[in-house]
Amino acid sequence: MTLRLRRHDFTDDATLMMAIVNRTPDSFYDRGATWAEDKAFERVATVVAQGAEIVDIGGIKAAPGVEIDAAEERSRVVDFVARVREAYPSLVISVDTWRASVGDAVCAAGADVLNDAWGGADPELVDVAAQHGAAIICTHTGGARPRTRPFRVEYDDVVRAAIDDTCAYAERALAAGVARESIVIDPAHDFGKNTRHSLELTHRLGEMVATGWPVLVSLSNKDFVGETLDLPVGERLVGTLAATAVCALAGARIYRVHEVVETRQTVDMVSSIAGRRPPARAIRGLA
Repeated sequence: MTLRLRRHDFTDDATLMMAIVNRTPDSFYDRGATWAEDKAFERVATVVAQGAEIVDIGGIKAAPGVEIDAAEERSRVVDFVARVREAYPSLVISVDTWRASVGDAVCAAGADVLNDAWGGADPELVDVAAQHGAAIICTHTGGARPRTRPFRVEYDDVVRAAIDDTCAYAERALAAGVARESIVIDPAHDFGKNTRHSLELTHRLGEMVATGWPVLVSLSNKDFVGETLDLPVGERLVGTLAATAVCALAGARIYRVHEVVETRQTVDMVSSIAGRRPPARAIRGLA
């Protein structure tokens, strides 16, 4: 179906790059490289030039750390969203937050998408999305509390759990008034899961795609890639792209990434192999 991210529509065959922009001093990947506002804005300019359709702005790292209250989170993201909105009127702006109060403020500042990485921890977030006509990303965390690491998590069937929970969340968003075409589901690799769970979700992602809800995957440099290949952060690109290719073949629509160019090439190549995208040019053997 057509995907509507507030003021932006995308056809049902479009795959989208969501570039990560961290307004945090302690991100696991960039170690605060875009903590300063001007550095974060430079990151936005770079990924837009690289072809990202979406930027995902976050004010709190996912891992445990210093407590960040709602006021501090708003101070990190609201004015920045307004700056990006003014500079890039055609760019889709997503904000990674689980708090309804932050969601309300960023939507008022121009955000199009609320990326709830913590699976409905604040039940009022769906109401905020509906009030602003914003899109929402419904993730599966197995009930994990925000900013906690998994410990001995067990599922009878992690894929079934992810489908059931994200579809239930999607239905709650729909009931709250979020447009059907503005709801996305995300298995949330690593969140509330061990490495084997995330590998199973990747292997069986087609089952989530088959629900009919557009699927987002956030694979970039995740721990399940690092543990599978025994590689530290910063050396996980090849593994990330391998997982990306599997998800692309299954039909994922949105890719939350650090490396825009490499991911776009991987997704486009897989889409062409699958027959969903024509080659950019095909002159070999014709002249």
